[in-house]
Amino acid sequence: MSTPQPLLRNRNFLWFWTGEGISQLGAQFTGLALPVLAVSLLGATEWQVGVLGAAQTAAFLVVGLPAGAWIDRMLKRRVMIVADLVRAVTLALIPALWFAGTLEIWHLYIVGAVVGVATVFFDVSYQSFIPVLLPGEQVGSANSKLEATSQIAHIGGPGLAGALLSVVSAPVLLLADGISYLFSAFALWRVRDTETLPDPKDRQSLPREIGEGLRFVFGHPLLWRITATTGTSNFFSTLIFTLESILILRILGLSPAAFGIILGVGSVGGLLGALATPWIQKRVGEGTSISLSAVAMALGVLAMPLSAVFPAAAIPILIAGTFVVSFLVLVYNITQVTMRQRLTPPRLLGRMNASIRFVVWGVMPLAALLSGVLGETIGVLPTMWIGVVGGFLASAFVLFSPLTTMRTLPTELVSSGEPDTAAEVVSDTENAGDEAGTTRDPLV
Repeated sequence: MSTPQPLLRNRNFLWFWTGEGISQLGAQFTGLALPVLAVSLLGATEWQVGVLGAAQTAAFLVVGLPAGAWIDRMLKRRVMIVADLVRAVTLALIPALWFAGTLEIWHLYIVGAVVGVATVFFDVSYQSFIPVLLPGEQVGSANSKLEATSQIAHIGGPGLAGALLSVVSAPVLLLADGISYLFSAFALWRVRDTETLPDPKDRQSLPREIGEGLRFVFGHPLLWRITATTGTSNFFSTLIFTLESILILRILGLSPAAFGIILGVGSVGGLLGALATPWIQKRVGEGTSISLSAVAMALGVLAMPLSAVFPAAAIPILIAGTFVVSFLVLVYNITQVTMRQRLTPPRLLGRMNASIRFVVWGVMPLAALLSGVLGETIGVLPTMWIGVVGGFLASAFVLFSPLTTMRTLPTELVSSGEPDTAAEVVSDTENAGDEAGTTRDPLV
């Protein structure tokens, strides 16, 4: 067996890595510019902010499941290119409407929804493409590099965006994000891979293929626990972060530049988390890393309501909380996503990722709407306290599971003799577990 080419010399991975890094930086501009545009320029209420958050994530609930089955029938790189182009064109509409003097809050809902649909197809393809592009032993290293780059963008992007907002208007920053998606599409066009379309004769009906993906995820003794913790955590964290812009810009009275500094400096934790994950896995164990990071994330989220309790120290409290959450999200995500990719047969990768995303991101639009309702009825801070309590409860699914005592997670990504049913994979995983006993961004 030939030794795989090192990642830093792999032309295809380098193009993929570069394009993704640029688009991640642009996405940070949108992450700050869109709430500033809604709250500061359009005067959005708590309910309208909730609807905007729901519009941006509704696609995972509406088209998330069929997207996985469709993507398993398509070439994933092509899907990502089309998704990037759709996002670039759609985001360009906001500055056009702004400069025409006709931009209204409902325009943001529509743009958020369309970009959300494109993001569903991109993200499911993205997570399913790494094992196609690289051999299995390089998947974990590639994920760490991609996540580290993402966190560098999280560090520099919000701070840069906050500084730019003192010079240009929020709609202009959205145009910059659109340009970053164009570059990502170009970089993906330069990538060469060996993926081939599956034989149409092997296809089943769409409902049957969707069902196969769901059965694989929820019939697996580890995947369903990961899905339950991730989905519950995302639901309660969305209650909090939907109202974050109102807390910072309106209740605390901080500037958009300060908002950017909080996100940027706090996100240093994400970079350190990506770099520290391999060390943490070796020290405490891979499965233990998942359980402990899930519990500890809730501690970091405490910073949001506490910043209003101690407004004089709001900025350092928010930076510290963002740092802790960013660090732990990366430890959790890198470990459990790599496990998912290793455990899943190649033909089920798209459906596995889509099934999990349907749950773990599908709860977010519901939580965003609930956050808007609660924010207007009981207030922003009580809503956030509910989110904090729920965050602690979310960790129970992995904390009280075999994952907590697993130093090494199972790695049965079977290329020959691939199991045909979820039950066979379950059996293999349980055996591996016995031997081992002896894994601000939403969780993915």
